[in-house]
Amino acid sequence: MIYPYKNHTPKIADTAFIADYVTISGDVAIGDYTSIWFNTVIRGDVSPTIIGNRVNIQDNCVLHQSPNRTLVIEDDASIGHQVILHSSIIRKGALIGMGSIILDGAEIGEGAFIGAGSLVPQGKVIPPHSLAFGRPAKVIRALNEEDQKDMERIRREYVEKGQYYKSLQP
Repeated sequence: MIYPYKNHTPKIADTAFIADYVTISGDVAIGDYTSIWFNTVIRGDVSPTIIGNRVNIQDNCVLHQSPNRTLVIEDDASIGHQVILHSSIIRKGALIGMGSIILDGAEIGEGAFIGAGSLVPQGKVIPPHSLAFGRPAKVIRALNEEDQKDMERIRREYVEKGQYYKSLQP
């Protein structure tokens, strides 16, 4: 369901795939070839949410904000199943592992990988191209070529899957 909130209606690119049972409300922008998967909730009723191109937001995610704190997800990011993002910045090509929570003011660097089940506390900055894991998340190591290839595969497959599912929609 797509809901306006006050003076804001979600802006969704024509090429984006929005699965069944997704709820998007308010000041939300979703870019080209992005896929939003089943049962995800994106509420833009406090501050804006800006989602770039070729982003995948997998099943059962929750995206929200605090006052005057925009949630930004840059191009080519992957957001795993059951992730909670709250007023944070996810830089280009980053991957947030399933079940992770990213809190207000946290910034995940370009191409970084947050391991499944991690908690990135308020204001924490994860450097680009690094693996961070834990509760609270700590940088474990730099990503290697194999990690980066796997992240690229995930991005590519989600764009393809999203476009396939989109082709099935009436």
